[in-house]
Amino acid sequence: MSYFLAAALGYLLGSIMVAPRLAVRHGIDLYQTSDGNPGAWNALEQLGPRRAWVAFAGDGAKAAWAGGVGLAAGGWWAGWAGVAGAIIGHALPVWRHGRGGKGVMCFVGGMVVLSLLAWLICLALCGVVTVARGFAWGARVGVFALPFVQLATDPVTHVEGTGVLMGLVGALFFIRGRTRADARSGSGAPPRA
Repeated sequence: MSYFLAAALGYLLGSIMVAPRLAVRHGIDLYQTSDGNPGAWNALEQLGPRRAWVAFAGDGAKAAWAGGVGLAAGGWWAGWAGVAGAIIGHALPVWRHGRGGKGVMCFVGGMVVLSLLAWLICLALCGVVTVARGFAWGARVGVFALPFVQLATDPVTHVEGTGVLMGLVGALFFIRGRTRADARSGSGAPPRA
């Protein structure tokens, strides 16, 4: 499978917006709440954990599926391309005029396929920190620890690939933060996302 096909499949799967559909079923428009982010974390804030787990699972599953297909068909880097495509599709879905989420749960779901052992260790770390400090801290520690744990479990080139995926998510955070701040400040420019 070519990297392009894996990325295209990832984009298509990533552009399926789970959290907004879930929230609408409960009478909430995620674009009009909190920071306007149509992702799993905003769904958690608006719906609570009992309802929002579907958004977390769905956003993770679409990247895991894209990464798994790429991995099976073309190796680790094709899987990586599938996950990258899913993150971009989640953040910039053509069907929503580019108004997507930030891609964190797509990253997390993709890492299940790309680095299962490191992911499991970080999941345990997330659980420990969640018990001690709360889920918001646990989630952050679990995500940011992943490349460091991966240094002990995977080849360095895979850790580099993980760093690029994290950089992509970070760039999306920066872009999303600016466009939403511009919209709230009344700068006159329509929000890009």
